[in-house]
Amino acid sequence: MTAPDLGPLDITRRSAGESIRANGETVGTLGEFWRWSCSDLANNTMRGILAEYFVATALGAETGTRTEWDTVDIRTPEGWRVEVKSAAYLQSWGQERLSEISFSIAPASGWDNQTGKSSAEVLRRSDVYVFCLLHHQRKQTLDPLDLDQWTFYVLPTRVLDEQRPSQKTIRLSSLKRFDPAETDFTGLQKTIAACVEGTP
Repeated sequence: MTAPDLGPLDITRRSAGESIRANGETVGTLGEFWRWSCSDLANNTMRGILAEYFVATALGAETGTRTEWDTVDIRTPEGWRVEVKSAAYLQSWGQERLSEISFSIAPASGWDNQTGKSSAEVLRRSDVYVFCLLHHQRKQTLDPLDLDQWTFYVLPTRVLDEQRPSQKTIRLSSLKRFDPAETDFTGLQKTIAACVEGTP
């Protein structure tokens, strides 16, 4: 008896028109599932994934599919390893006040999708962090798909390793003390490149 192939799945991009089937009959489409599950772009999970997509798009690294479990969020064609974090003043739920802005920067163990191995070593594995702030503060006009409502802060990972080696979160005010490069979406690729390559 041949052993089953339990290697990684070959994940390819799907299209919205693909059918969801039962007994050979179409009962829905993938696009309908996406609309049902992914329309709330202001919640923490979807906003974080959207921010990853924005950064990947800026870097030309969005042509494949997102890897759910990897030690870094984005790997670029140049070999850069990019960690993406997001935060927002506005949430999907009712609020009494704007949210305080903080980002996760915790070192972690993790699964390396490229090697297929898990590492117990706790550290930050990226070359650079991109902190994505949905800065818009009026719920009536909030649109996470409008990149003009976002600000991006880029910081080499080595700065966090030197200044905050074991810290798990950082507030925006503390992050700004490290003088991160601040940019809008149009300048994001150039800003990340400068941080990774160590150029001004």
